[in-house]
Amino acid sequence: MCGISCYIGGEDAAPIVLRGLRNLEYRGYDSYGIAVKLSDKIEVKKSVGRISDSSLQLPKSNIAISHTRWATHGGVTEANAHPHLSCDEKLALVHNGIIENYTELKKELQAKGHKFRSETDTETAVHLIEEGVKGGKPLMEAVMEACRQIVGTFAFSVISVDEEKMVVARRGSPIAIGIGSKGDFFVGSDVTAFLHHTKKSVFLDDDQLAMIEKGEGIKYFDIKTGKEVEKKITEIEWDPAEAQKQGHKHFMLKEIMEQPIAIQKAIQGRIKDGLPCLEEIDSLEEFLKNTKRIVIVACGTALYAGWTSEYFLENALRLPVEIEYASEYRYRNPVVDDSVLTIAVSQSGETADTLAALRESKKRGSKVLAICNVMGSTIARESDAVIYNRAGPEIGVASTKAFTTQVSILLLVGLHIGLLQKKIDEAKVKEITSALQQLPEQVKEALAEKESIQEIAKKYYEKKNALFLGRGQNFPIALEGALKLKEISYLHAEGYAAAEMKHGPIALVDEETPSVFVVPKDRSYDKTLGNVEEIKARKGNVIAVSNKGASEIARIADDVIYIPTVREELIPIVAVVPLQLLAYYIADLRNCDIDKPRNLAKSVTVE
Repeated sequence: MCGISCYIGGEDAAPIVLRGLRNLEYRGYDSYGIAVKLSDKIEVKKSVGRISDSSLQLPKSNIAISHTRWATHGGVTEANAHPHLSCDEKLALVHNGIIENYTELKKELQAKGHKFRSETDTETAVHLIEEGVKGGKPLMEAVMEACRQIVGTFAFSVISVDEEKMVVARRGSPIAIGIGSKGDFFVGSDVTAFLHHTKKSVFLDDDQLAMIEKGEGIKYFDIKTGKEVEKKITEIEWDPAEAQKQGHKHFMLKEIMEQPIAIQKAIQGRIKDGLPCLEEIDSLEEFLKNTKRIVIVACGTALYAGWTSEYFLENALRLPVEIEYASEYRYRNPVVDDSVLTIAVSQSGETADTLAALRESKKRGSKVLAICNVMGSTIARESDAVIYNRAGPEIGVASTKAFTTQVSILLLVGLHIGLLQKKIDEAKVKEITSALQQLPEQVKEALAEKESIQEIAKKYYEKKNALFLGRGQNFPIALEGALKLKEISYLHAEGYAAAEMKHGPIALVDEETPSVFVVPKDRSYDKTLGNVEEIKARKGNVIAVSNKGASEIARIADDVIYIPTVREELIPIVAVVPLQLLAYYIADLRNCDIDKPRNLAKSVTVE
């Protein structure tokens, strides 16, 4: 939620941070602002709406901070946009996160004479820092003292008119620092803010602070103790070109079309002689041999990736596998101990609820394996082991290639544990890995149906409601299909287990409510055909996702989207692709803002 882009160095700062801000706009896009440090003042410009090059004309400066907002406290107004200034306008601050005790702090500060210009929780922070500076503290110490008084989460970047410095602090909200080649430094909520300038990055941990001094370099400190700490530089593997649309109308379409390459990268080097080769989890080998239960914690699309994988994992390992909404997990007093493997799935590696669930599991003795896409992210750093998706930047808010790579990796993890526990023989593993290596080409085949899917979208885009239905491992795919349609087209859609229709939801079926069935030729094919017949008997329109040559469904359904025939364990990875495209084309026909759907942000870093 929200995006921070900052710069300190020898170049003109405003254009640099503005470009970084545009790269981060998927994190929040209701308002934005920039502050530049001049010799005698800090100049701030803000605007409501999407980022525009022409709206913010700022003088040249070598230090700037900027922010694009996803509103939490206070409405969408210019006054509530960041950066926020101190009373004397000598300090400027941008913030991601939520200050939980801001009401008490605000009352105390108002009693001391501070005047507030906004409705935000953030503004309390800049006034707290101002109190420290007025008391004689240098900027870094004032920021550190303010952080100690704050309850909640934050990623701060602060500048002062009186110092050639930038102070960056973090607790609970992600922040990365890019190390330039010319003694310059970049700050971003994630590395896409500065990836076009440098791939060298440092990730602050909770309760850490960085002091960046122009011409002097950077130092890192522990906020609680005030002591200096050492930090490691991470080399980011992403290519900056991956964060561009490359001729596609939207990032989402680009990322859908990238899935064959993304899956290939996800499995590359992780299969050797037909067997899983997951060196990233070697340290957990003894633990995995004795694991008695698996708990997968995630949110949104990542949750459905875990849910999809549950069917394979339980079948292959004969171990209980539980899928948990991370947002509910920590409040449930979960039954977890040192015999449980927790798998935390998150594209960004910064999802606040998933991070909290991870910490809850670790506290109870569980080992945690992370599956995430962003190197150096908090979930990756706090887990006992991490497997990266290698999918490249995912800019579209609606996740696509992250989902298919997450399911592919979870499949490999299941095979690896199955071999360790002698629950699955090598011959079967080799059959599955061989099929997995063919999957990129089969996903290409599914993508080749995009024109027919576009024609189907033209028939249904004016409908107001839709049902998505599937059985077994295709039930979570129905949930994911419904989520995609809701996210980007703003149409009401619900996913159900197909057999559950007759237990209530079938009352919704009429001529104006199409039903999308995931009905490949698998073990539940005949049963699902019966559910399709039930919809047709009630004059409902049916769109089916099925295999070429499935004549029975072609006879019943109004429209069929064909996918290639693949091994049963891999069907969900192929079946989700047409649902992504269907949602995309419907949203495009409705002229929706596909990459930046209303009320949503890519990375949910607040609870």
